Amino acid sequence: MFGSFIRKQFIDVIEWPDPEDDQLIWRYPAIDREIQTGATLIVRESQLAMFVDEGKTADIFAAGTHTLSTQTLPILTNLKNWDKAFASPFKSDVYYFGTRQQLGRRWGTAQPVTVRDSEFGAVQLRAFGMYAYRLSDPAKFFNEVSGVVGEYRAGQLDDPLRNTITSQLAGLFGTSGIPFLDMAANQPLLAQKLAEHVAPAFAALGLTLESITVESITLPEAIQKALDERISMGVIGDLNRYTQYQTAQAIPLAAQNEGGLAGLGAGIGVGAGIGQNMAAAMSTGLNNANAANDIQARLTQLKTLHDQGLISADDYEKAKAEVLKKLTS
Repeated sequence: MFGSFIRKQFIDVIEWPDPEDDQLIWRYPAIDREIQTGATLIVRESQLAMFVDEGKTADIFAAGTHTLSTQTLPILTNLKNWDKAFASPFKSDVYYFGTRQQLGRRWGTAQPVTVRDSEFGAVQLRAFGMYAYRLSDPAKFFNEVSGVVGEYRAGQLDDPLRNTITSQLAGLFGTSGIPFLDMAANQPLLAQKLAEHVAPAFAALGLTLESITVESITLPEAIQKALDERISMGVIGDLNRYTQYQTAQAIPLAAQNEGGLAGLGAGIGVGAGIGQNMAAAMSTGLNNANAANDIQARLTQLKTLHDQGLISADDYEKAKAEVLKKLTS
């Protein structure tokens, strides 16, 4: 009976054998128990242990096996002023901290974030991505975030950290000096800049930001339209050159076949129409397309006159040759 009481009251080995992936803090269950002087403290890889005396952080132990004595607990000695130099058991809370990376944490804007851009002024956007971090400063995390709790999990940080990231995103566009469209088109650059803004805020909580990615940016309709127009303008020049090339290649081949000229004319007309709609200001391509339309119309007229018997076959061939000759003049 007395032996059972003794075993219940004194702690010889302190360890955290089975931490879960998302556990950031776990308090060793030492209620109504005292730590035996000379007890063994076991701290595994990806763990840190911290002693807290009357709510104040004291010693922090890294991975390894530690024997608790006056020499290994100098801060506690000063705090408690033990008169027996740890010759008897002592009371203290022991907290373990999980320092492995917390991977695959998601961030995103629950509501559109208003940012100021040098090109478009104030705009609203949504952005989404992932980030990873680790707990690196137990004392700071204990004092700034968790306090005296029995357990603290990564999920409890999701909302605060997500808000931190989205608030830094707004500041990023206001201070980077990089136009929004350039930033949106280069998501790795955006992620790099965002990490530079977010990392200090994480560090203030005792965390180290390991990585952050931007998976998508949803643009406001007006800015998306401007971006689409910019992309279209980059394509228009190539479209006109392509239309000119196709016209020059197709007309001589179609001229060898009377029936093919009408189809060619339709194709040229469609090509010219696309060019006019997409590149109204690019006169070179349009002039070529209009010239092709005039030739097609003349050839169609000659074919109609011949089919109606109004001109002879010899006259039709001569007139057709004159029209086609203009292509090379």
